[in-house]
Amino acid sequence: MSLKPVKISLDDYVLSGGGANGESYDHKSDPSVMLKLYFPGKITQPMDEMELARKVYSLGIPTPEPGEYVVTEDGRYGIRFRRITGKKSYCRATADDPGNVRKYAEEFAGMCLDLHSTHIDTTQFESIKERYLRLLEENPFFTSSEKDRIGQFINSAPDTDTAIHGDLQFGNAIFVGDRRYFIDLGDFCYGYNLFDVAMVYLCCRLSDDSFIRETFHMPKSLAGRFWECFAPVYFGADRPLKEIEEEIEPYAGLKTLIIERDMRQPMPEFRDALRSIL
Repeated sequence: MSLKPVKISLDDYVLSGGGANGESYDHKSDPSVMLKLYFPGKITQPMDEMELARKVYSLGIPTPEPGEYVVTEDGRYGIRFRRITGKKSYCRATADDPGNVRKYAEEFAGMCLDLHSTHIDTTQFESIKERYLRLLEENPFFTSSEKDRIGQFINSAPDTDTAIHGDLQFGNAIFVGDRRYFIDLGDFCYGYNLFDVAMVYLCCRLSDDSFIRETFHMPKSLAGRFWECFAPVYFGADRPLKEIEEEIEPYAGLKTLIIERDMRQPMPEFRDALRSIL
């Protein structure tokens, strides 16, 4: 390993949450310290996440400074980092203060424009095209002819060397005061910006109301308003919204490859966005 884990004791922490890959903990005496601990057996995943976080941070992209790669006494690996106190995500801010949806959407759009204009060393990161082509090959739910058409669409996208967040939605950008950060950059890569910004469209427009309420704490109508305020700043005020959505929709549909991988079943409600390809 290129990183040596720091040994810690869980006696210093209290469980605060959980997810698909592990658990999160708060430090008992220092509220600024958080711990992301992976489930037993996952050693390379946190190490890879740490190395990627350090690379992204070194690019000058606004993201919290990476912490330490750690291991507990019972052999579980994870990441310890400093919490940004007082932070709020753009989705939570919008949900709590819907009257300022335009302000939050425009700020988030500006962050995205800056991110997607950042040129990176392509030898250090994966291409978004390579990632989607790999996911397409591994997907057992599309037919061979469907895979051919989707593959042709992926390959037809422009080749660029600019940054891609990988999970770009308004819950993965936070602010405190005048400081703004992207978080959860575990899927960071490079490539054409529409692969990335399509996630904003998917979350605000294509997801159903129950999912948006549960995930983003707001009704779909408010998420849709966020998108309507976001799009003119990101794409230009002279472009009709319908034209933007027609261009971006198949890129949003490609997220089906990720969703079906995670759900392990076909997801027709998301496949519908691929109709112009299929």
